[in-house]
Amino acid sequence: MRDHHRFEETPNSVWRGAVAQCRLVKTSLKDSKECGKSEDVASNALLIGFPCFEGAELGTCPCGRLSGVGIRGSTGISAGPVLGSDLPARYSFSYDVGMLNLQSTTSPRWLRQVVDHLDDVLVDHALCEMKAASTAMNLMFAYIEDQQLCRDLTEIVREELEHFHMVLHVLADRGISFHRLKPGNYGKQLHSHVRKQEPGRAVDRMLVAALIEARSCERFDILCKSLEDKELATFFGSLFESEARHHATYVRLAGHFDDEDHVRDRLRQLAVAEAEIIASGDPLARVHS
Repeated sequence: MRDHHRFEETPNSVWRGAVAQCRLVKTSLKDSKECGKSEDVASNALLIGFPCFEGAELGTCPCGRLSGVGIRGSTGISAGPVLGSDLPARYSFSYDVGMLNLQSTTSPRWLRQVVDHLDDVLVDHALCEMKAASTAMNLMFAYIEDQQLCRDLTEIVREELEHFHMVLHVLADRGISFHRLKPGNYGKQLHSHVRKQEPGRAVDRMLVAALIEARSCERFDILCKSLEDKELATFFGSLFESEARHHATYVRLAGHFDDEDHVRDRLRQLAVAEAEIIASGDPLARVHS
């Protein structure tokens, strides 16, 4: 009888990308149990979100939400779409972007933009971390009566500011000055889909934040696997897990304002809109261009 918690027997490359919408509860493959609704971090796995049942076959829950469970002999997750063939040979997704609730993958065009304008993208990354902390603070002020929400968002504020200082160190080490940049169109266009009236507005604000975190997570993984600069690639890879966790937190917090089915439906709608914005691109080289 194999124990689901034998993570050490699963390649790290699988688990680093195995961001799934379930919480793994300690159980054997013979004795599947219902997943809980809280977040859990175990070894290199980040398993998050909504109720389902753990599966015993090929690492997939019966609900279809969880891929890449730690089955011995697993070599990766290949359910997700693959990027263009002109990316570096070592590049391949180790997770399905659907696990991050994204409706598209990043095109090779964006990676070429980054390589050509890396300094600008690094400065934009620092600005993005500042904005992420500010977003969480604004949501705390907007929904201050929800104490659990405020506690959860406090952790996001703290981590985003830590990331901001980390990026500042990267900039300083490379002799790049931190300065204002003209923002890209991504954030403004995505926020235009937020409904005006509560509680829909609260749901949408949480889900928009969740999708921004998810896209950051996907793109940091691309940079980790694609940049020739190994030190910088490792830096971006170190941010993957926290971005995925922030995504999960925002999705869960949206459930404070509406029921799960409505939140899921709205998340799919906003993810489609997000994918269209990403597909349109941006002439400015930015983290979310």
